[in-house]
Amino acid sequence: MTHTAAKSFRATHWHEGIAECQERNEGYVLVTVVGAAGSTPREPGSKMVVTASHSIDTIGGGHLEFDAIARAREYLAKGEACTELHSYPLSSSLGQCCGGAVKVLFDVCNVHQQHIAIFGAGHVAKALVPILAQLPVRISWIDSREELFPSSLPANVHKVVEEAPESEVRHLDENSWLIILTHDHQLDYRITEQALKQPSLPFVGLIGSDTKAKRFITKLTQRGFDDNALARLFTPIGNRDIPGKQPIEVAVSISAQIIERLHVKEVTAGNSNKYSEKPATAFHKEKDTTSDT
Repeated sequence: MTHTAAKSFRATHWHEGIAECQERNEGYVLVTVVGAAGSTPREPGSKMVVTASHSIDTIGGGHLEFDAIARAREYLAKGEACTELHSYPLSSSLGQCCGGAVKVLFDVCNVHQQHIAIFGAGHVAKALVPILAQLPVRISWIDSREELFPSSLPANVHKVVEEAPESEVRHLDENSWLIILTHDHQLDYRITEQALKQPSLPFVGLIGSDTKAKRFITKLTQRGFDDNALARLFTPIGNRDIPGKQPIEVAVSISAQIIERLHVKEVTAGNSNKYSEKPATAFHKEKDTTSDT
């Protein structure tokens, strides 16, 4: 398995870091010294930006900054916007002997990006990824064929090269959405089956025709998947009101469905039971695009 390394930041100052995080749709913590007493490494108003993989600017270095970065990443990992105030005595317990004390404000921002895992790097996926990358989402783009990926990707798109793409399903974050667009029906099925085994994955979108959808549902039912599991399968994926078989047309159709879900998610505050579109068991729509080569 090959993952692309976390993209480095161009920013060197905290305000540039915020702008770059917003551009990338990446969560961050703005860390600010809001109070100081006695001898301290930096004055009130000093700021830094902390992401899951980088820190930008400084609040004074040393153990204070090391602890602040670790604390900021703990807040990020919770995935919730919040503001927290923490007091630091700059004593030997923190490995610093300044003798003063600081109060540090942690402001967790931009953390509600939906994670979308796109399986397959064929023509439809290549048309789809640039569209979705403009939305407030994080994308994992997964395929076994490294040569199919573009040489450069948007900042919020993470390339994963995996010989057995279905094995990546178990590594997905809770509440991730899947878009399955591979070149192989058997691989599509393996990914779908793995996804439906995980109730924490609320949306499993699968490209295909009505015939393919019925075949998959029959096979899944025979293998013991109940209605609750099948209710998370949406196939053929895409907005039914947008016709067309060309890759860009299919990509626009899928994008429309994803955009609708993103807006409904905001309204329902994450309640996955209130989406308006119907699962695979409720309807089928014939499309000639049964796989994405």
